[in-house]
Amino acid sequence: QVQLVESGGGLVQAGGSLRLSCAASGRTFSSYAMGWFRQAPGKERLFVAAINWSGSNTKYADSVKGRFTISRDNAKNTVYLQMNSLKPEDTAVYYCAAVAILVLTNIPERYDYWGQGTQVTVSS
Repeated sequence: QVQLVESGGGLVQAGGSLRLSCAASGRTFSSYAMGWFRQAPGKERLFVAAINWSGSNTKYADSVKGRFTISRDNAKNTVYLQMNSLKPEDTAVYYCAAVAILVLTNIPERYDYWGQGTQVTVSS
């Protein structure tokens, strides 16, 4: 089992920045690829970014490329999502997820463990 707890969400003005954190406990964190997803009210959960076990490979949704950066610190069992140049359309609940695979995936159904989510609200 892997337990994931997100933090760092909040209210920010358009153009601002936030840094989300996802702390993991349980089995060996470095064995897992990690992903960030987001879900706006009434909409499906969408892929944001993913990172492999070592941090050497990343994948991003087109909508966040150049603005968001995913990273991880295996010594701290934590994955981060740095979000810059935020837009009102980035408003959503952000979830981190873990999956024990080598190839990065943007498909939420393939992830085994999920956090409870953290709200990000971007005002215009």
